[in-house]
Amino acid sequence: MERYHTHCLRRGRVSLARHCYLVTVVTQHRKPWFGEFTNARHACRCFYTDSVRIHGDTLAFVVMPDHIHWLIQVEGDLSEAVRIYKARVSLALGVKTWQRGFHDHGLRREEDLRAVARYIVANPLRAGLVNNVLDYPYWNAAWL
Repeated sequence: MERYHTHCLRRGRVSLARHCYLVTVVTQHRKPWFGEFTNARHACRCFYTDSVRIHGDTLAFVVMPDHIHWLIQVEGDLSEAVRIYKARVSLALGVKTWQRGFHDHGLRREEDLRAVARYIVANPLRAGLVNNVLDYPYWNAAWL
């Protein structure tokens, strides 16, 4: 009997070195863990821990109250980068934070990385959390 691992890339997908991926990870039961400053700060910092960085470079991210969007250029294995990120955040919060699995989109060569980054950091605007992206503190992009 074949086991299905939701933490892995979708069936048939592989993570390619130096390839960019847009990743979405959702909190367990969509609980808004990151509506609280300390939790959101931990989630932001975990993108840059050494254990995550060895698997890829964070190009952009936004931490929303109940999910994250992450643009990463993979150096190692995407599934491992996501697994370690999720574990680091859960450890920092002291509670199981995430739903199993994640959604990934491998960017095509013709996709503009900066446009994808702008889309990511504009999520708080589209969600109605702020009127200006500069008023939302839980994002970063390599092009600042």
